[in-house]
Amino acid sequence: MALLAGCRKGDDPERPAPPVHEEEVITDIHVRFTDDAGGTYEWHASMDGGFHHDHGDGDDHDHTDGELHIHGDTLPADAHLHAEIILLNRSVTPTDTVSHEVRDEGEAHQFFFIAEEVDITFTYGDTDGNGRPIGLVGEWQTGAPGTGEVKVVLRHGLDKGAPGVSEGLVANAGGATDLEVHFPAVVH
Repeated sequence: MALLAGCRKGDDPERPAPPVHEEEVITDIHVRFTDDAGGTYEWHASMDGGFHHDHGDGDDHDHTDGELHIHGDTLPADAHLHAEIILLNRSVTPTDTVSHEVRDEGEAHQFFFIAEEVDITFTYGDTDGNGRPIGLVGEWQTGAPGTGEVKVVLRHGLDKGAPGVSEGLVANAGGATDLEVHFPAVVH
């Protein structure tokens, strides 16, 4: 994520325009899991052309551009899993690891994990400079076998101090959505 500044015709050259936040392009998200016995599992989603970003303008639009490919390994039941998220931009050479930028700008970013019809709980494992969660790493606990989905949502420009946000409740977060993927979740 870069900050760009520039002048438009007619702007006062003595007073530069405010910085413009250039949106990161995310083409891939990898959620990598390791269980306590060392077993590994991965969920992966890729979007040719990248995921669109909700700029917070209230426009309820599809957050994808191109064909979405999703793969999700079955997760073991009743297991403690360490999770790590890696975000990539494959549209540039060399491939850009966007998760580094999310970590570096942690005060402005947070992941949310919403399990539907499947027994999975989440605990944040990383924090920003203010001690509030980011979500690039964490602990996931699976329960009984079942199927459902887990929504993985990345927000930026949110209010991390709003009620419940630090506990993973997206409803009060505000901000704009950088990424939202609905992973089919199978626990067996």
